[in-house]
Amino acid sequence: MTNPFALLIGWVLDLIFGDPQRLPHPVVGFGKMISWGEHRLNKGAHRKLKGAFLAITLILLVFLATFLLRYLFSKLPSPFGEGMGVRLLFDILIVFYCLAGTTLIREVRNVFLAVDRSLEEGRAQVARIVGRDTSALSAQEVRTAALETLAENLSDGVIAPLFWLALLGTPGMLAYKMVNTLDSMIGYRTERYRAFGCWAARIDDVANYIPARLTALLMIIGRKRTLFSFVRRYGKNHASPNSGYPEAALAGILNCRFGGPHYYFGQLFDKPYIGENDRELTTDDMKKAIRVNRTAEILMVVIIFLVYLQLI
Repeated sequence: MTNPFALLIGWVLDLIFGDPQRLPHPVVGFGKMISWGEHRLNKGAHRKLKGAFLAITLILLVFLATFLLRYLFSKLPSPFGEGMGVRLLFDILIVFYCLAGTTLIREVRNVFLAVDRSLEEGRAQVARIVGRDTSALSAQEVRTAALETLAENLSDGVIAPLFWLALLGTPGMLAYKMVNTLDSMIGYRTERYRAFGCWAARIDDVANYIPARLTALLMIIGRKRTLFSFVRRYGKNHASPNSGYPEAALAGILNCRFGGPHYYFGQLFDKPYIGENDRELTTDDMKKAIRVNRTAEILMVVIIFLVYLQLI
């Protein structure tokens, strides 16, 4: 079990600093590992098998390496008692690196500020956080894309890492980040990745199944009851079996519409709509969405912290 104060301190560091821009980030290293493996294995026959081998090997490697490092660090002497020295600092660093709530909130806020200045600036800004083609997006589509990403990131950038931290400690949390990075790099249904990235995408679906639905619950809890039926109705309206649930929760809270056709890597993907009210989104909607994200994040941290305290 991870020390509860490692969770609390790491989370507070993310609140203050977000992703450290000038420090080495494990996800950058994960990306290089995936890219290296993809260029060497994604060719010839048996691409699905090769993709499965790459995905499973990298996930297990990250989990076991983190587990081993924690074990070694726990053996180092500390004046503060067992597990309170280097291992604690290591866990704090892992939690800090694995949470991505603050950075995405900043990026989404910047998208709304940019599109208010000019459409081209808004398109350029939103391209930093979405995988779709942004060159022809309208101002409404730019704002919609930003809020969809904010909702989805609450699940896979905050709640899911915390869920796997609670379940498997920091080794599980960091292994989840490898799962998520694999999906974001090769888990696409394009010609290049359809076979090779199949396993990466499916593993990500499994890893996010509970966290996505938990995210939606944390977003709507304490609000009007009709949101539960709204999420049940529209949560399935997504190509992903998971991403639709937090998006549906936010669309219901804001009384707006997400989804629709988008271009990815030059191919048109006709996504179903989430919600029906195709109204104009405003800066006030962005501010409300950020408050919803932060409230859900705080609830998750408090729940895990209190459970950890009971288990000490």
